[in-house]
Amino acid sequence: MTHRGSRVLHVGSLSRVEGEGSLRLRVHDGTVTEARLAIYEPPRFFEAFLRGRSYTEPPDITARVCGICPVAYQMSACAAIEDACGVTVDPAIKSLRRLLYCGEWIESQALHVYLLHAPDFLGRASAIELARTHRAEVERGLRLKKAGNSLLELLGGRAVHPVNVRVGGFHRVPARSELRPLQEELRRASEDAWDTVRWVSGFDFPDARVDADLLALAAPHTYAIESGTPSVLRSDGTFGSFPVRHFTHRVQETHLAHSTALHSRLDGHRHLTGSLARFAISGRQLSPVAREAAVEAGLGDPREGAVCRNPYRSILVRAVEIVYAVDEALRIIDAYEPPGRPHTEVPPAAGIGHGATEAPRGLLYHRYELDESGTVTDALLVPPTAQNQGAIEDDLRRFAQHAIAEHDADDAELTTLCERAIRNHDPCISCSTHFLDLTVVRTSGGSDA
Repeated sequence: MTHRGSRVLHVGSLSRVEGEGSLRLRVHDGTVTEARLAIYEPPRFFEAFLRGRSYTEPPDITARVCGICPVAYQMSACAAIEDACGVTVDPAIKSLRRLLYCGEWIESQALHVYLLHAPDFLGRASAIELARTHRAEVERGLRLKKAGNSLLELLGGRAVHPVNVRVGGFHRVPARSELRPLQEELRRASEDAWDTVRWVSGFDFPDARVDADLLALAAPHTYAIESGTPSVLRSDGTFGSFPVRHFTHRVQETHLAHSTALHSRLDGHRHLTGSLARFAISGRQLSPVAREAAVEAGLGDPREGAVCRNPYRSILVRAVEIVYAVDEALRIIDAYEPPGRPHTEVPPAAGIGHGATEAPRGLLYHRYELDESGTVTDALLVPPTAQNQGAIEDDLRRFAQHAIAEHDADDAELTTLCERAIRNHDPCISCSTHFLDLTVVRTSGGSDA
């Protein structure tokens, strides 16, 4: 089918992602000349809300940025505030923070795999429709999500916007006896996580490749979650890292007229954060059971340098990360000894602090400037989805061009393709406003205006 003149298609909203936005495709004589991802949700002004507040408040305030990954915001905020104040927390507190983060990884990755992403591979429009044909699988995903929520509820006080986190640690830490009931739930979750790997490894994956640079935290001897050093795997295979405090020197944000979210570039290049980046950069640090899961999923052995750049196969990496998070949670609980105090004292101090952690969707950076009384005078939050927009737009442009060139895809096919391409990256669009209303403009002849 050949389209002449201009053609405009509107799709009211993008399904199975958090947030709203629009995509404008411009096609001229069969060539995609523009793929513009516009986030039109209004800015949420969290950085402005933080100015003038006490240094103790960012963990509670920033948790409200996202209902899916509030722990990521809390942990990045705590890391940055403690850095500004020159305080290092007790190792037992660090372990509890990692355990809390494992809970968020389990519930968030299970949500994406089962309810948001799997329907794409099985030809279903929604998780509700998927449940009609794959009830046992959807129930398994809900069990996994519940296991993650159980960790959040015990350590965080509640699963959404936890209230037990504070600068320096927690308001209250659990006794060993309180963690024991979770062990049995997590052992069942381990079986469900393995079944998840086996299930998704049977999906059909289109051939595709992300050519952007990959950015993720890296830490010695462990898969980076709640702390680490920003590390870069270039598209040409070269590797490098830099201190967290240099993040804004390396990752530059710019405003584009078509989006209320800032776009980011790493050293002037497109970059991608998230599961694909973590696996490529830190896969060697996965636990033995998670490395075994990666091999069974068809991703290869991370110890031998396995890298996955196919965004459709990101669902495999997320499944492996669920296996890892459950295994890591069990390890931490087995070794747990309650700290003498639930938190390390963090006296106010003037300074600039930097913190970064790995949200399920990718690297999340916070920076705070404090005066001598501990009042926040400036704040900066750089979420992963805002960083990933450039790579997503590039995917959309290339995937749409291939579909048009191969079989002159019509607007309905392009809409489905673009939605799938976006969901590959599990975007949290609400977080990125500091998708899918689709507009396709088709032209031919001498002008593509």
